[in-house]
Amino acid sequence: MPGSIEKRLKKEISEKGAICLALIDSEDIPKDRAATIAKKAEECGVSGILVGGSTAVDQLELDAIVSAVKKAVTSPVILFPGNITGVSPSADAIFFSSLLNSENPYFITGAQALGALAVKKYGLEAIPMGYLIVGEGGATGFVGRARGIPQNKPNLAAMYALAAQYLGLRFLYLEAGSGVTSHVASQVVEAVRRSYQGVLIVGGGIRSVEEAVSISKSGADIIVVGTLLESEGFEEVLKKIVEGIRITKGRPVGA
Repeated sequence: MPGSIEKRLKKEISEKGAICLALIDSEDIPKDRAATIAKKAEECGVSGILVGGSTAVDQLELDAIVSAVKKAVTSPVILFPGNITGVSPSADAIFFSSLLNSENPYFITGAQALGALAVKKYGLEAIPMGYLIVGEGGATGFVGRARGIPQNKPNLAAMYALAAQYLGLRFLYLEAGSGVTSHVASQVVEAVRRSYQGVLIVGGGIRSVEEAVSISKSGADIIVVGTLLESEGFEEVLKKIVEGIRITKGRPVGA
């Protein structure tokens, strides 16, 4: 059953239109710096803070970062793990995801089985999510051994999206990858939106207001911004992104 964080996100989408989440990569970032970025992002109007990374391996460091972020913000702090090392007891929830187009079963169900007991033990709200690598995939695609869906083959993404829906995954994340040069193409987002009836998230390579608005208009419910947060003075652009994507106010979640 959906928990309080999931319900909160869906409520905000219904009331505001598309919303924005800030992603903090827990690899090689001091906890104080992470807390500062999270606080600034919250002041810009993001609806939550994601913490994770495809190459993060130090759980103690991750937990220290999550704890620091929790103290700095009132928004929900959600784990975005790339492996079992991405589970922290200090977060509010976790995107419990399956990398659907990985060639390694470990990233489809193996890591999930290994991490499930910790998620239950820590009392984390698990939000079931399908995860798809589109295009080059960056470090995420490399580590997860994903066969990236070509940007010019949107129907392939739609097929995976429909499978995610039938498997009961209430959220779906289209990922271009961290540090990539281009975001998920609008035609891919549009094709997935036509097939998938859950909450659609798009992240990776989104650095401008124009890109965020285009993806939102194509059907994304949530825009994730990560690389932008590493730039000094990101606040001005992030504020405009948060405001700009509120273009479909009142639409049903997943419509």
